[in-house]
Amino acid sequence: MAEALNLAIIVVALLALFFLLKGRPKTRPLPERPGAGSYTPVPAGEPVLHWADGGGQFDVEVLGESRYRDTIRALAGDHGDARADARHKALLLPDDANPYEDKAVAVFVAGEMVGYLAPKDALALRQRLTRQDIPGALTSCDAAVRGGAVWEGKRLAYAVWLDLDLRN
Repeated sequence: MAEALNLAIIVVALLALFFLLKGRPKTRPLPERPGAGSYTPVPAGEPVLHWADGGGQFDVEVLGESRYRDTIRALAGDHGDARADARHKALLLPDDANPYEDKAVAVFVAGEMVGYLAPKDALALRQRLTRQDIPGALTSCDAAVRGGAVWEGKRLAYAVWLDLDLRN
């Protein structure tokens, strides 16, 4: 009798599991996002302001450079086995159409996209733009492409650093 009861419990449990799995609500597919590299904002016009308040510290790093490593390598110029420190002018474009980050700020050097500001840095820059009464405007600052030294026979990565003071 105990075996029959155990068998009945197992059958009921299996049927319940079957109906739970079969009858669960279907999940909606995730919205389609652009494929890798298919979305790039385009800066238009000239910058309305050049930020010159970083004091030559270059302590704001641009993120997402791995997607643009060939461009950044070219911007570093020829530096042999030593570390690069190539100076450029960067354009900072508030990117309201970015499908991944609603407060994004894209960074361009020599007309080429090199990455984005970190979310906290993008928010700080946007707050500064608002205080200057130029929200959403294209601005510029000095940039340094650093890195790329040879270490243990391998070339290290490059990074783009901006001369901006975003603490205010």
